[in-house]
Amino acid sequence: MRHDSRLSRMLHVLIHMDSLDAPATSDTIAAMLNTNPVVVRRTMAGLREQGYVQSGKGHGGGWVLARPLHAITLRDIHHALGDPPVFALGTTDEHADCLIERAVNATLGDAMRAAEALLLERFGQVTLADLAANACGR
Repeated sequence: MRHDSRLSRMLHVLIHMDSLDAPATSDTIAAMLNTNPVVVRRTMAGLREQGYVQSGKGHGGGWVLARPLHAITLRDIHHALGDPPVFALGTTDEHADCLIERAVNATLGDAMRAAEALLLERFGQVTLADLAANACGR
């Protein structure tokens, strides 16, 4: 199963954007991420809808932060990306009548929900400024 790396990639981009003197174009961000500018625009649009970035068109346009790094948490960006699943693990219902399968699914489901709640709680405690400070010594 392929991992969803949008959260880490967007955190990376947003922290870099904070240190830029000019708006970051979709082309510039795409080059940073080794992806297509269309993918960047689609992803950044979700962040814009939630109020984390703004965009300008034309010469001198591009993407800028709409909030300071200390006002954005990892959970904020996770949510703006559509709350993707945090675990690749899953259950099966191929044998829905099997009591063992039901017990396994219930136990795994409970454990994954609890772990996800803990992880998202921690995401809510970490700001992008915290990440930048750890990475850049700010």
